Amino acid sequence: MGFEEIPHTADWSVRVWADDLAGLFAESARAMNTLAGVVTGPGPRVQRTFESEGPDPESRLVAFLSDLIYYQEQESLAFDQFEFGMLAQRLSLTMVGAPIVSMDKPIKAVTWHNLKIEKTERGLETLIVFDV
Repeated sequence: MGFEEIPHTADWSVRVWADDLAGLFAESARAMNTLAGVVTGPGPRVQRTFESEGPDPESRLVAFLSDLIYYQEQESLAFDQFEFGMLAQRLSLTMVGAPIVSMDKPIKAVTWHNLKIEKTERGLETLIVFDV
């Protein structure tokens, strides 16, 4: 699993790879937090659940990352541990995280620009562009 920032003219872009879909989602969340410079505090850990249905993995990935942005903006929370359940077109997961103590630059949205999850030599891979 891993990710790397890709140069982009106006927004932030990251290439993410993992062995399976659950790993790809988790690594995408870590990449997003890293790009935004999210730092969480030592305070109590919090747990939230997320459920989504979509016609394809890309739709579910956008919904998942958009939900994480919501928690960053509205509840000042960031998540770094994920337990996934994926069946056909349904995603359900439990997320564990902590309050944000600082963030360099918030991400406004996840875009659909060139978003496609593909099978590669590294497993599954995608390119995500974030609006900042």
